[in-house]
Amino acid sequence: MAKKLAVIGAGLMGSGIAQVSAQAGWDVVLRDVTDEALKRGTDGIKASYDKFVSKGKLEASAAEQALARITTTTDLDAAADADIVVEAVFEDIETKQGIFRTLDGLVRDETVLASNTSAIPITKIAAATKRPERVVGAHFFSPVPMMQLCELVRGHKTSDETLAKTREFAEGIGKTCIVVNRDVAGFVTTRLIAALVVEATKLYESGVASAEDIDIACKLGFGHAMGPLATADLTGVDILMHATENIYTECRDEKFASPELMRRMVDAGDLGRKSGQGFYQY
Repeated sequence: MAKKLAVIGAGLMGSGIAQVSAQAGWDVVLRDVTDEALKRGTDGIKASYDKFVSKGKLEASAAEQALARITTTTDLDAAADADIVVEAVFEDIETKQGIFRTLDGLVRDETVLASNTSAIPITKIAAATKRPERVVGAHFFSPVPMMQLCELVRGHKTSDETLAKTREFAEGIGKTCIVVNRDVAGFVTTRLIAALVVEATKLYESGVASAEDIDIACKLGFGHAMGPLATADLTGVDILMHATENIYTECRDEKFASPELMRRMVDAGDLGRKSGQGFYQY
């Protein structure tokens, strides 16, 4: 019998998680608050499948079957019979806690509740439930169909069984996992990229080097696939700023305090690729 996955949030991350899971044989219910958001998500999934088919990386019949495994809904109750739920809504602690509180009263006792958060401590999210041992971090990377990494995060009370089930799920859909054993804000990857983006922004802001040269230095000097400022534009300057602020709020380490330039860019709507202007023009 096919396993059932519920993905909460049909944005770039949620739809990507739904896409790779359906392709791996999971029955997926994708939930968002509006039909428009669900249509955008499923249109993106179909376009991505079509691209893989056109490149010969996926059979057309396999893409059709995967698409048929995805259903959409605006009703959170549809997650009730899921084996695993992955929450992938925006980075706001109260929103996430509200979703987990509701899920806690809906799903079966053994269901794993995972959050795709990149910076909010899992323990804080789990505290909204009566089953903190069943709550875990499953931080995927964008674009999910292309990026191999999944960062698994233990909350203060996450059980070994929950971590093992989540690893089995993530590896089963083709991801390589790392385990974060202490629930620090930002985990491993977001702390590293946040520190790098903050320092790169400060170097650019103070006129030490151009955005292009800072990014070239990281690509050619460190072998990075993409420089930190181009990464900020791809992720969203606002999203990265919120992530750094979440980490800074938790640990009060000055290296995670968002630079003035980053805050002004967000105020001005220069959010990166999605707005047409960030550290670069698109």
